[in-house]
Amino acid sequence: MHAKPLDREVRRTLTAVPVAVEEHGKATEPGQLPPGSEGPGGSARRIAELEREVWELRRANETLKSYVSKALELDITPRRRDDHLTAAAVPSSRRVLSPVAAPAAAVEFRVLGSIEAYVDGRLVDLGAPKQRAALALLVSQVGQPVSVDMLVEALWDGRPPQSAITSLHAYIANLRRALEPHRAPRTPATVLCTRGRSYLLDSRAVEVDAHRFGESATAGWQALDRGDPQRALHAFEAGLALWRGEAYAEVSAARHVTPAAVRLEELRLSMIEGRCATLIAVGNHELAVPELAAFTQAHPLREYGCELLSLALYRAGRQANALSVLRAHQKRMVEDLGISPSPALQHLELEILRQAPELRAPGRVQ
Repeated sequence: MHAKPLDREVRRTLTAVPVAVEEHGKATEPGQLPPGSEGPGGSARRIAELEREVWELRRANETLKSYVSKALELDITPRRRDDHLTAAAVPSSRRVLSPVAAPAAAVEFRVLGSIEAYVDGRLVDLGAPKQRAALALLVSQVGQPVSVDMLVEALWDGRPPQSAITSLHAYIANLRRALEPHRAPRTPATVLCTRGRSYLLDSRAVEVDAHRFGESATAGWQALDRGDPQRALHAFEAGLALWRGEAYAEVSAARHVTPAAVRLEELRLSMIEGRCATLIAVGNHELAVPELAAFTQAHPLREYGCELLSLALYRAGRQANALSVLRAHQKRMVEDLGISPSPALQHLELEILRQAPELRAPGRVQ
């Protein structure tokens, strides 16, 4: 459906309305004389005529507003002569209706591994390694401006060439085209925005898997605190399933990204321990044993993992193995670090030796 051209007289009225209203003030009913206009017949009649014109112009303006409102509801965008795209070629969800319009695309970033971006559910090409690294830096600071100087320093390890700024601008332009493929030319970016001499990923326009991972961790621990291990297990597994490799793989060693990468890795290890603790809580200690064995081998200094492995072994009927794990850990701590194991591990060893009833496995939850 195409919008009919606006009547030439209506165009004239749109221009005339502000002038007439400004000159004559508030319009009255057609033919009604405003207060104080009684006087010589000519002046009064002229004022009445002008007011009548203003009234008609206001009615025409209201009619036009109604027409435009209906046109927008019908997904019709009047086309200017210099437009290169028809209204039908631009989906209504992509049109910029105001400077503060909603973002042009639903963008999802995945950083729990190498950087990936999905626009409307489709994987997009993020270009060359430095361009991908620039995006990873921006994603690590979602909602916060990242200065040009910071980006240049990180991308070129503090030794930028003379062309660094030009190259960075090209990377940003390429990323904007990839992240907002439907954005009209010369319209403001709504995903990767400019803020002075900085760039910013608008947190309202994007989703990040690292944020969902953190939410899953919180939900899991809260469910455990409420005594709901099945819900906790579901939350932990959903969060861990998001991981594909090292977080922010392209720039994990960059000074401005390292804190975020380290925090996420520590949270991942804690979630693995939480998941195994939940498996033990629901009676699936046979499944927890091999996972904890691999985990403690990869992270031998994490005492909670050692504690969980010993408990799982004991509940699986392997008391000797449980004690062996605790004593091997104690030896490692003393020889490598010169410290004693934690009170929790010492207490667990004593409880295993006396076969404390508190260590018995609960009934298996299906």
